[in-house]
Amino acid sequence: MKRLKELFQRKQQGVLNVYCTAGYPQLNSTVEVMKCLQANGADLIELGMPYSDPLADGPVIQASSAKALQNGMTISKLFEQLKDFRSSGGIHVPVILMGYLNPLLQYGFEKFCAKAAEVGIDGLIIPDIPMYEYEKEYRETIKKYDLDFVFLVTPETSEERIKKLDELSSGFLYAVSSSSITGSDKDFSAVETYLKGLKEMQLNNPILVGFGIKDKATFEAACKYANGAIIGSAYIKAIENSNTEEATKKFLEGVLK
Repeated sequence: MKRLKELFQRKQQGVLNVYCTAGYPQLNSTVEVMKCLQANGADLIELGMPYSDPLADGPVIQASSAKALQNGMTISKLFEQLKDFRSSGGIHVPVILMGYLNPLLQYGFEKFCAKAAEVGIDGLIIPDIPMYEYEKEYRETIKKYDLDFVFLVTPETSEERIKKLDELSSGFLYAVSSSSITGSDKDFSAVETYLKGLKEMQLNNPILVGFGIKDKATFEAACKYANGAIIGSAYIKAIENSNTEEATKKFLEGVLK
């Protein structure tokens, strides 16, 4: 069974997905950071592929991307680092790659999907692939390599479009808590109506909420109406200039305990 499917069958509430940037804080930090996340309670890891023009990312993730690129991170380098992350790395939680289309096209889209599947990646989040392009151009290749594909929905997405995106997604549906960028502060009570509406739609996919989730209070608020939540900027901030192991333990304990 696919890892994402197995996860959501086993755990229907309180799923924690943590975003980290490949090649950050140091070039060779990628697998070490993933091990620390798994060891301290992350159910799922969203591994960001650094890009110079990340549309949806706020200043913290943008800065981590810039640092990773400066460190020399590339897609080829990433696959080198991930070569044995399942076997000798001991990482068993689902891992999805999050990134933007341009670098994947430069690398070769089919080659990228083949390599992702080969190393043990479970799925992809590529926010700048529009729905119709996904159907016409990319779906077949993604399915060929048995990768899940996650679409994003926002409070502004129409009900009809949400249903269509849910139909096309597999793994889970990424509910953006507002139409802003990652890492921005918000009053979470305003988001509850939107999440409640999504829950009432009885969609096929589990729902994870992202953008603005940063601590125990926001994580629990998101989990009230969804299967779980995604933390990104707050975690990146926590490991900046810190001992990764200690900072990860402290940060995740603060969210989960």
